[in-house]
Amino acid sequence: MPTLIKNPSVIEAAGNKPKIIKEYIGRVNSKTAAVSVAKMESPSGWVEPGQTPEFDEYTLVLKGTVRVTTKDGVLDVNAGEAIIVHKGEWVQYSSPGPEGAEYVAICLPAFSMETVHRDE
Repeated sequence: MPTLIKNPSVIEAAGNKPKIIKEYIGRVNSKTAAVSVAKMESPSGWVEPGQTPEFDEYTLVLKGTVRVTTKDGVLDVNAGEAIIVHKGEWVQYSSPGPEGAEYVAICLPAFSMETVHRDE
């Protein structure tokens, strides 16, 4: 039988400014360890600590720009574009544009504090 998710859980985000994370599917809201699906709303100038996660992260930008910084360089992912960051890669996300960013993040397996490995 299908599982209907009526409401997300709002989760505290890391970073220099308040960011809204609404987890629909994942370890917190649906007790799903296989995958997490969350809608993110980050303000202009938001930057989170770098991380080396044990999961693949698929990001679809709905509005604004998400800046993805890796050891290989910097990519600006704009509305209508997507990016895949593979597990084991160091990455840092930010929203440098004046309008911030709204995006969907899908992590496989699901995001967890134990497997994100944020920088100190």
